[in-house]
Amino acid sequence: MNKIRKASSIALCLAVSVSLLAACGSKEGAGEKGSASPSAAEGVKKEGFPIVDKPITLKVMSQDAGKADWNQMPVLKEMEKLTGIHLEPQLSPIDSFATKKNLMFASGDLPDMLYAADLKPSEQVTYGTQGILLPLEKYIDEGYAPNIKKILDEHPDVRKSFTTPDGHMYALPFIDTAAVWYRSPMWYNGKFLKALNVTELPKTTDELYAFLKRVKEEDPNGNGKKDEIPLTSVKLDDLRMYFFGFWGMYDEKIYADKDGKVHYSPQEEGYKGYLTFMNKLWKEDLLDHETFSQTPDQKKAKGQDNRIALFNDYYPYFTLGGEPSGDNPLMTPVKSEIPGTPVYGKHPGMSANGTFAITNKNPNPEATMRWIDYLYGYEGSTLFNQGPEGTLWKYKDKENHVKEWLPVPGGGDREEYRGTITPNFGILTPGINDPEVTKGLRTDFDAWIDKENAEKLVPIGKTPFPNVYLTNEEQSEASALFSDLDTYVQQMEAKFVTGQVPLSDWDSYVAQLKKMGADRIVELYQGAYDRWNTGK
Repeated sequence: MNKIRKASSIALCLAVSVSLLAACGSKEGAGEKGSASPSAAEGVKKEGFPIVDKPITLKVMSQDAGKADWNQMPVLKEMEKLTGIHLEPQLSPIDSFATKKNLMFASGDLPDMLYAADLKPSEQVTYGTQGILLPLEKYIDEGYAPNIKKILDEHPDVRKSFTTPDGHMYALPFIDTAAVWYRSPMWYNGKFLKALNVTELPKTTDELYAFLKRVKEEDPNGNGKKDEIPLTSVKLDDLRMYFFGFWGMYDEKIYADKDGKVHYSPQEEGYKGYLTFMNKLWKEDLLDHETFSQTPDQKKAKGQDNRIALFNDYYPYFTLGGEPSGDNPLMTPVKSEIPGTPVYGKHPGMSANGTFAITNKNPNPEATMRWIDYLYGYEGSTLFNQGPEGTLWKYKDKENHVKEWLPVPGGGDREEYRGTITPNFGILTPGINDPEVTKGLRTDFDAWIDKENAEKLVPIGKTPFPNVYLTNEEQSEASALFSDLDTYVQQMEAKFVTGQVPLSDWDSYVAQLKKMGADRIVELYQGAYDRWNTGK
């Protein structure tokens, strides 16, 4: 579990991009306590610190990785000294946060703000139009968020992508314009490559099949047993996105091609190609037959036992064990029979879900906006992601923002220790991934990852779909359709792959998808895409 949390916290540092919105706050959007009257902003500074003339307390609801008491975290203590704002945490474990969030909205027992909120577009639209979440663009444009305003001005697509159909922005994203991975990628076991004398990675599905056959037959782990697993997965959820690109699809559900035409992946011809290939691997025992029953930890145990040739994880050593190294190469996406392949669904540069919001119970929205804006600048990003200066790092050249690591207090793992000093651990939080923040701290492994991405993924990468919003009516219709479609597609994928249903039934499967509303899904998202694309 610790390694999973490490992965998500590193992902947080690598992840997303830039977003926010426009328009003017309406009276109904402001809510009963959050109206932007002149008196509401009294004692709140637009520049300098502390933010407020008199100390205030704000209730914050958040996910929590469970590493330390937020009230004792050095980062939050430092932030309180700087801003004059004390936080009263209302925390929930990561696994149960979604349930607690739903109960919170249903009961009306609201905090002042939501942090690491994972607010889906539908939630932003629903609770924003109901006045439960405050429109944020007013405070941004009135000078309470200079860092965020600068980002939005420099990246207008971010504002556009987090503006709901009613013209408001109800949540903030995490922003990382340099991000590449939308989901964790695929890796080869370097020891197997060496044992099989593979000097050039597979470039086509046929070559990939031939490699996996060799793994099965030639004992690359050298133990004299045929216990190697050429390809493993957990319910195909981990590899699906990556493999879809081999057949020209950018996303598991909805994507727009280079001409702006929207597609629903499970009814595409490329999806049939994917199923056919996976069924071939299954029949020849090249795809792990525990794929649909094993847990992530069970998959990792096979990696630690040096039995896996090709697998998904955030970094290869999370599965194989050992230390970070360039010994286990990133999988090169392979070409299939579909013209124009391979492709890669690249990270959109911002979180798809909102990471921060202010509720209508908040009596100090201007002060709250200034508080969160600090995280979108260099100093705040440094504080929340690396902790206070002198704990885990120090400046080597402060003028040029060059840092160096310090020994971990008491020894042990730096990432584990970081989780005890900052809330930004294991959860996707508001802020920006600024390359300046990591100057001097990046490792050779980081540089190797950048090189692998630049060579193998960036040239074929495209964001699958922009961050768009459906109207309330459209969202209700789409949610109802997806509820049935998702279940059916998931069941049929497993049946096609394992051979319970033959691929000769493809046409009847597609007919059933259309009967269940697949074409209507395409219509809804084509309309939303066209609105986004034209700025209307």
